[in-house]
Amino acid sequence: MADSGPTTKVEPSRFRRWFFQGQVEEGSGPFETTHRHKAHPWWQVMCLTGVDYFSTLGYQPGIAALAAGILSPIATLVLVLLTLLGALPIYRLVAAESPHGEGSIAMLEKLIGSWLGKLFVLCLLGFVGTDFIITITLSAADATAHVIENPFAHGLAHGHSVGITLVMIGLLGAVFLNGFKEAIGVAVVLVAVYLLLNAIVVGVGLAHIFQHPVLLVSWKNALFAAHGSPFMMVGLALLVFPKLALGLSGFETGVAVMPLIQGSPEDTHQNPIGRIQNTRKLLLTAAGIMSVFLLTSSLVTTLLIPQQEFAPETSGHPAGRANGRALAFLAHQFFGDVFGTTYDVSTILILAFAGASAMAGMLNIVPRYLPRYGMAPDWTRANRPLAAIFTAIAFAVTLYFRADVNAQGGAYATGVLVLMTSASVAVTISVRRQRQPVWPFAFGLITLVFAYTTIVNIMERPDGIKIASFFIGAIILTSFLSRIWRTTELRADRIEFDETAVRFVDPMPDHELHIIANKRQAGDEQEYQAKERAQREHNCIPTGVPILFLEVDISDASEFRDTLRVKGVEVAGYRILRVESPVVPNTIAAILLHLRDLTGKAPHAYFSWSEGNPMLFLLRYIAFGEGDTAPVTHEVLRLAEPDPACRPAVHVGGER
Repeated sequence: MADSGPTTKVEPSRFRRWFFQGQVEEGSGPFETTHRHKAHPWWQVMCLTGVDYFSTLGYQPGIAALAAGILSPIATLVLVLLTLLGALPIYRLVAAESPHGEGSIAMLEKLIGSWLGKLFVLCLLGFVGTDFIITITLSAADATAHVIENPFAHGLAHGHSVGITLVMIGLLGAVFLNGFKEAIGVAVVLVAVYLLLNAIVVGVGLAHIFQHPVLLVSWKNALFAAHGSPFMMVGLALLVFPKLALGLSGFETGVAVMPLIQGSPEDTHQNPIGRIQNTRKLLLTAAGIMSVFLLTSSLVTTLLIPQQEFAPETSGHPAGRANGRALAFLAHQFFGDVFGTTYDVSTILILAFAGASAMAGMLNIVPRYLPRYGMAPDWTRANRPLAAIFTAIAFAVTLYFRADVNAQGGAYATGVLVLMTSASVAVTISVRRQRQPVWPFAFGLITLVFAYTTIVNIMERPDGIKIASFFIGAIILTSFLSRIWRTTELRADRIEFDETAVRFVDPMPDHELHIIANKRQAGDEQEYQAKERAQREHNCIPTGVPILFLEVDISDASEFRDTLRVKGVEVAGYRILRVESPVVPNTIAAILLHLRDLTGKAPHAYFSWSEGNPMLFLLRYIAFGEGDTAPVTHEVLRLAEPDPACRPAVHVGGER
């Protein structure tokens, strides 16, 4: 086994070495296996996912009250039922299907395959980008709202929401440029303190409601006066609950962090049953905690805060004091400014950490897919340049939305809902292929519910799909351009020869190798005899010089890099090297360089000219991995080996 030929390298500058340091390995999931990262109890890892999931309590009750009004608790109940009866069962199966942190996107990639699967993944990555970027900007904007409305900072910060939000995002980007690593210990402390403070605020709010039952009576009377019957209330709640979909975030992150979860001693890489069980505990516990907080916080904020306090900022009218910070409003009202400020600080910290979790998620997801597809430069495997790009995008999104929490809710919900819909589709296809009698219908029904929720959210708040479309278009365009730009790379991770292939090469250490590239048809004696005769005639191969045939069978042309496993085959005395690969000319070039390194002599490769339009050959090469092989092979060799004296020779003569 050996890597392909040497290249001449220019020593990079000190800044360049620092900027591109720490590349993520291709093929790795969001987190590597436990031999590279210390495993933790599931409840600690739950806190890592909770900085994203639980932090939505900072703005979810206010958004729910603004969207649903007095129907907020009923609409939230619908959301909780969808969480427990829809999202939770879906992601329990995702955990079993992708126990190494691949998530539902990888499930769909495997189920669909080829170019269609790649295109589908690129579209989903657009929604992932929407979800995670809006997580950063929305969290920073809500943290800013807590700063501005705090009585100790109100005078200094009022009117500077966009600037403060940009500073927070800039600090987050600076942290990642400096080399941020997630700390589960910090997440545990933040989540524990935050949930405790929320439990105190919500508990006091519930006690206040029970001590003043007239609040419940007034709420009930208002419901019937506005909506008539309970059936009408439920119907309207079903229509409005998609606006509350922010409360569903966190499940995709929950399965992404699986490799950090301690399993059992009996776990194997192929079947980590203990890790799967503990992940399911994580998902169930997180969903249960969040469901309780969603219901209770929605009830206390709806009954105890006047509706006008939720109003967003408009021209000439400032935002309501509970806008984007409903529970913080109650914390100040119940306990005074000291406790309220403590609550604000806790909320700001967990929201900031939610942005860090989202940034880390993107830094792990992008290198997993795009470079492997050949749809991004190799430098996208490094954290710092990606962190700089994502920070710039977050700046643009913040400026577009003017750091408005409510305005970004639709975009955030769109990203979350599309990922959950795709997960439910993946699970439905998976259980159907397993020929289970009942589950395909059940999961298909859940898929329809998520699809309905997604469509309604997109129709009512199109900003989300606009941003996702921007991400999708940018990803597909840059992916296509990158694929063209990288056409002349070697594209071989490593090369392995079997015993027969090595035997074909070993008897000729003192002779130059003469390789005839052949596109196999019948694969019989007559084919190789005719090919040898034509090449010896057109390319003047000396009579008696031994030759080898090299054949590349196209595998999945949508893949970009691969391990080349070369097999030796003998047909009627003709020695043939055969290999499967996504692309022909790059594979031939890599094997020629490998043979040069094995024998110490540059081999000669012989090709025939192809008849046809060069542009059509280029498109065939990009899409299907083959085209006019000879010139592309020569160009790949020229770029990989600048010294002509050390470069394998390419000879072209005759026609196919």
